[in-house]
Amino acid sequence: MDIKAYMVEVGVAARQAASVMASVSTGLKNKALLATADILNEQRINLMLENEKDLDQARQNGLEPAMVDRLALTPSRIDTMIEGLKQVAGLDDPTGIINDLKYMPSGIQVGKMRVPLGVIGIIYESRPNVTVEAASLCIKSGNATILRGGSEAIHSNKAIADCIAEGLTRAGLPETAVQVISTIDRAAVGEMITMPEYVDVVVPRGGKGLIERISRDAKVTVIKHLDGICHVFIDRDADIQKANDIALNSKTHRYGTCNTMETLLVDIDIAEQVLPGLAALYGEKGVELRGCQRTSEILSDVEVLPATESDWSTEYLAPILSIKVVSGMDDAITHINQYGSHHTDAIITENYTKGRQFLTRVDSSSVMINASTRFADGFEYGLGAEIGISTDKIHARGPVGLNGLTSEKYVVLGDGHIRQ
Repeated sequence: MDIKAYMVEVGVAARQAASVMASVSTGLKNKALLATADILNEQRINLMLENEKDLDQARQNGLEPAMVDRLALTPSRIDTMIEGLKQVAGLDDPTGIINDLKYMPSGIQVGKMRVPLGVIGIIYESRPNVTVEAASLCIKSGNATILRGGSEAIHSNKAIADCIAEGLTRAGLPETAVQVISTIDRAAVGEMITMPEYVDVVVPRGGKGLIERISRDAKVTVIKHLDGICHVFIDRDADIQKANDIALNSKTHRYGTCNTMETLLVDIDIAEQVLPGLAALYGEKGVELRGCQRTSEILSDVEVLPATESDWSTEYLAPILSIKVVSGMDDAITHINQYGSHHTDAIITENYTKGRQFLTRVDSSSVMINASTRFADGFEYGLGAEIGISTDKIHARGPVGLNGLTSEKYVVLGDGHIRQ
């Protein structure tokens, strides 16, 4: 296969589809989403048969059991995909909304209209259900999308893509509004991220290595976060029960997510009160602790490995936690801004003034007071769903939902007005 020629063909089709999708009514977009949900339900057996091909290949290739599990399209995961489509259909359509419309002294009216980005390339690994999540958000926001899933899920992704194409067709929309790359050749990714004439934005979802490569080589805008080094800071004015609940949940609710706490910072004036209880709770969950010297001294009867410099900047995605005792909030904020990834950071405090200062001074896409870092996702923020999380500052920051897949353009309304 001539990869370059193939990707140009895909790009041309996507650009043409994007011009159609930009003006499609909300009703038709919802019709396509609901039709796709029906088709996924009808095609359950075929989806699972195609998925089994991927699972067999994964086992033959010696993939870890956890990775094989991520690949599996179980009946409950198909149910979740179907429900997700229905939920996205129920979300408000952001496109076409005109905000800030006001009269100018000249008599014209000026406002901002929310419009689709155009063609969105999404590169992701492993989980085939991401195909539906990504496609549904792009359809609802009026974009065309080119999806490149992991090679280990190629059969599953193709089967899902066929369902989406049929759903679009039933709604009278171009099936090329959602295209799944049919080759596992990595050169296809290189082509996708370097053809700005066909692709407007790229969203990489996967490991740090993948995202670094995309960010380095792309010639189009990239919506991304490299990693999730999230912190919880327990202030000296914290409520102990809240501190225990939040610090435990932020780490142990799920280990493999980007909004999981990786470093716990504790004010020296409360460390002896809070750390022993927390260490016991982490011990029950099998969490390995790595601490600074003061942490080890306070937890002398608990196994605490000495934390190294690299621990403060490591996203473990595992039951491992770094703990550092700090001199106060200023010290905590300095640590967060130096070692964090600008993803999600929280303070536990009953001091209103400190909480407000923390919100202002911590340079992250989500900053929290007395809440678990695990809340940092699109569903919990009321976005309905998300395409990913961005730690960039332009144009999307934090969980990227439907609004993040659109931009604004100025619209001017006149009635024969001319500039004097």
